[in-house]
Amino acid sequence: MKSKISILVTGANGQLGRELQTIASLHPEFTFLFLTRNDFDITVESWVNKRILDTRPDVVINAAAYTNVEKAEEEQAEAEAGNTLAPGYLAHACKEAGSMLIHVSTDYVFNGNQRQPYVESDEPSPLNVYGKTKLKGERRVDAEMNRYFILRTSWLYSLHGHNFYKTMLRLAKEHGKLRVVNDQIATPTYARILAQDILTLIRKKLIEEQPIPYGLYHYTHEGEASWFDFAEAIMTLNQLSVPVEPVASSAFPTKAIRPHYSKLNIAHWATSTGIATLTWQEALRHCVSDGAK
Repeated sequence: MKSKISILVTGANGQLGRELQTIASLHPEFTFLFLTRNDFDITVESWVNKRILDTRPDVVINAAAYTNVEKAEEEQAEAEAGNTLAPGYLAHACKEAGSMLIHVSTDYVFNGNQRQPYVESDEPSPLNVYGKTKLKGERRVDAEMNRYFILRTSWLYSLHGHNFYKTMLRLAKEHGKLRVVNDQIATPTYARILAQDILTLIRKKLIEEQPIPYGLYHYTHEGEASWFDFAEAIMTLNQLSVPVEPVASSAFPTKAIRPHYSKLNIAHWATSTGIATLTWQEALRHCVSDGAK
């Protein structure tokens, strides 16, 4: 049984990377190496091979990605580099170094045409460049190695970076009212809880040596919401009396087509890992509380 696990984190300045840094001190069983894009550009294959093979971490958490869904429609090469090529480079290097890889993906690999939560075996059919490049990244990882966890998540938010939670608070302050789409459904996911659960997964798998199968998992909180539902809850929990008006997606034309329903079924994660899940409302309360500290 190994007692001290080394973890290399890419994308240290992103939402998930920042949250992993926030909670790192709570986990003395791990040593961390946090790398930003300036430290470690994972779209450069030679950098990836050298860094991973030089450090040989027990685990690589790939928290780096091209995440601008709208700009990806125009910056297809950049999205491909960050979301397709880079995960493949990481997976190849991790296999060579004997490292486990945890790679984060997205609900946008689905087209949203069904009306029940998506399970891991459902056939992906992404509608936009972002989703297409993320799906190809998943497949690159799977083709390169076996010791991986791919975690598809949805609507990630936190107190850091650019996300819906922070945008709603800013717009509420600037305008005093909000118009938010009510015909896109999924599950808001708090990045700090995702970060905590990833570290719990590593502890269970590598320190406690629990027989959690490698592979693809859907990870969100429980329940589902529209962006309108999420915005209303953000206002309520932050004690802001700001009116929120529900509108159709057509009120905000975008280049990237988004799925109308992309709720992920998390039963495989819950039963395989034994890690307790929260409702999205409970997770949001945690975020609001963390922001008040």
